[in-house]
Amino acid sequence: MAQAKFRAIIFDIGRVLLRVDVSRAMDGLASGLSLTPQEVWSAIEKDPHWLDWQEGRISPRDWHLHITKRLGASLTFDQFTEVWNRALDPNPIHSEAFLEKLSKNYRLALLSNTDPIHMSNEEARFPFFRFFPMRIYSYRVGASKPNPVIYRKALQACKVRAEEAVYIDDVAAYAEAAQGLGMSGIIFQSPAQLQSDLRKLGIQID
Repeated sequence: MAQAKFRAIIFDIGRVLLRVDVSRAMDGLASGLSLTPQEVWSAIEKDPHWLDWQEGRISPRDWHLHITKRLGASLTFDQFTEVWNRALDPNPIHSEAFLEKLSKNYRLALLSNTDPIHMSNEEARFPFFRFFPMRIYSYRVGASKPNPVIYRKALQACKVRAEEAVYIDDVAAYAEAAQGLGMSGIIFQSPAQLQSDLRKLGIQID
């Protein structure tokens, strides 16, 4: 029966579980520089080592040295870490009650293109992480979405087949990549929309 087929629900983090405002971090990095926050973000996003950072081939301290040197910034490592984490909104998108209900009936996992500076902060700061025993991060896996490798790692961690998993992401291409492997994909827009789409799949959320 369709309602009983799903065993795992896999969530992206940024803009699905946590609000992200990159401009807050870029404002801090641009302080004292001749660059605008937008120019700073463009330089970081287009940096040839950006993917290395996201996929764990550069340590946090080496990333700090690389970026501050490239931008001409004088931030210490601790200052850089504090500024880098300003992008994260302190208020989660979903209630803990909603996530707790899901966790009682399904295996919950995180699947995110992210970095160790953000994750060490997020895991310590947000109690809802306790509902997600399986955490698949690009910097640990050495691959990032939409590479099939990272999705397969998530399925292996959850010990489910692709057709037994739902994947939720705000980026359509990443949800579609999950669908290409046989998972059910949901493009996240709002909590109400997500709950509606989960119900349509037969997921128990009440």
